[in-house]
Amino acid sequence: MRELNEIIDGAIQALEGMKRSGVTHIEVSRETWETLTRPVLMGATFQARPGSASPAQGHTGKGAPANTHAAAPELARLGARAKTCVLCKELAGCRHNVVFGVGNPRAEIMFVGEAPGRDEDSQGEPFVGRAGELLTKIIAAMGCNREEVYIANVLKCRPPENRTPLPHEVTNCLPYLISQIELIQPKIIVALGATAVRALLDVQLGITKMRGHWYTFRDIPIMPTFHPAYLLRNPGAKKEVWEDMKAVLEKLGREVPKSR
Repeated sequence: MRELNEIIDGAIQALEGMKRSGVTHIEVSRETWETLTRPVLMGATFQARPGSASPAQGHTGKGAPANTHAAAPELARLGARAKTCVLCKELAGCRHNVVFGVGNPRAEIMFVGEAPGRDEDSQGEPFVGRAGELLTKIIAAMGCNREEVYIANVLKCRPPENRTPLPHEVTNCLPYLISQIELIQPKIIVALGATAVRALLDVQLGITKMRGHWYTFRDIPIMPTFHPAYLLRNPGAKKEVWEDMKAVLEKLGREVPKSR
């Protein structure tokens, strides 16, 4: 595994050096790019489709144990690979930054959204625009801060005009998210919006029907809820999101703050 990481890291450094020297295009096979950009973790290559959803009936367990001491450098290495990814040519051609993820590599709660927006693409960090400000307030209302949780998106690149991610884009990018989850091993995943729910659970039900109910992804409980961008358009739905976040806190055995 170490030798494989060294080979891939060396290839990435070589490509970045060529970019700095003015090289804008290089002809390589699709197989080569898939090898370079496919996330590899603990000797296993993860496939894009994780499996179907199942209700979590009182389950509070985690997935397979992870080496938390190795999570931070592995996440950094994975993020470096994501920055070289060009599997989605349209997204790679118009992005300013790859928006990988941010937060605590040992987080108990992981928030997963849809894709970066304009502000995120500009700054290279997820949820920093208006929707991000609202998410930060939601996290604070839970008695936490952004440094305690982990925040990521299904897509690491901004779709043009913030359109909904296309199926092949989700397929190409999902292995990065799966590897993030496997490395961090959160106790709970909060899926923000329909795209995140469908990507992780492979279901086509609407978010309105799914929110507030527990599901699982590789033995990790998932709470679907509305995306903060939806709340900006429909502030009345904040009450439902707060109920979902209280359920998250209760499942973790944490005290629910009396005021928000």
